[in-house]
Amino acid sequence: MGTPARGSNDGHTLGELAERFGVDVRGDASTRIHGVATLARAAAGQLAFLANPRYRSDLERTGAEAVVLREADAEACPVPCLVARDPYATFARIAALFDPTPALQPGIHPSSVVAADATVDPGAEIGPFVSIGARSVVHAGAYVGPGCVIGEDCVVGPESRLVARVTLVTRVRLGARVLVHPGAVLGADGFGLAMEQGRWLKVPQLGGVTVGDDCEIGANTTIDRGAMDDTVLGEDVRLDNQIQIAHNVRIGAHTAMAGCSAVAGSATIGRYCLIGGGAGVLGHLELADRVTITSMSLVTHSIREPGEYSSGTPIQDNRSWRRNAARFKQLDTLARRVKAASKDTE
Repeated sequence: MGTPARGSNDGHTLGELAERFGVDVRGDASTRIHGVATLARAAAGQLAFLANPRYRSDLERTGAEAVVLREADAEACPVPCLVARDPYATFARIAALFDPTPALQPGIHPSSVVAADATVDPGAEIGPFVSIGARSVVHAGAYVGPGCVIGEDCVVGPESRLVARVTLVTRVRLGARVLVHPGAVLGADGFGLAMEQGRWLKVPQLGGVTVGDDCEIGANTTIDRGAMDDTVLGEDVRLDNQIQIAHNVRIGAHTAMAGCSAVAGSATIGRYCLIGGGAGVLGHLELADRVTITSMSLVTHSIREPGEYSSGTPIQDNRSWRRNAARFKQLDTLARRVKAASKDTE
């Protein structure tokens, strides 16, 4: 049904939004916006956006009060609009006005337990049933939500936000304005094992986890601490829900990974990479900057050049898939026959 404004019944006029976000108004600048929604579902008082051409057919019948779109689509818009070079980014900034972060209430809830040698800035908020371990530091403006556990030697940077039930096991350092969603676990043991006389021997994980400024870590995502050096996320890395980042992985600034993807130990992912949902990267590999891995792909070798990469076979009906799978087993034999036949004709 879209998003109504929170905290303001007056909303914002298109003129106010245009001035604030540096875009142009077409139509009545006094049009008032009270919430946001999609083109197909928007109603009176709501702002929608058009960024993908496949949804252009929704524009002519939208019930939105106004639309954010590109110059090329402005003439076809039946309602007032905001013209932006990047409609989606502009819409995201406007939508944030209707989803404000609750005001911080500095202090430590009486049900929380803070180690004697931990440091909590007076400007931080520590919610109920939080545990903060020895030598850990929580900086000004940080929010540590209900049920969070911060182990020993951890740092929660300025204005970072641990929503609820987040665990920082040990030696985890979060930069400024890091957002961590419920259930995430950072700094657990990396999966380090050595085989000795037929039995596994656990390799101590003596490193930590370093997370750069402005990162976001999704619900139930896990980031293991390093064996010797730290596992590192650069600035503005965005991780979706249920992602596994193994020990000693390094992820470059501004990279984003979709849900259920995984990176094995000691792999290095460059800057501005995009990793699709369910994709996997094997250990000790390197991905160059600006590499895109499509959903459900498996990266089995290092990628040295920017670009889009895929693996696997497209979905098809099961009968066709079984028939093709049987033929896959014959490809080597077929290739050998073709090679032999080509020699015979030379």
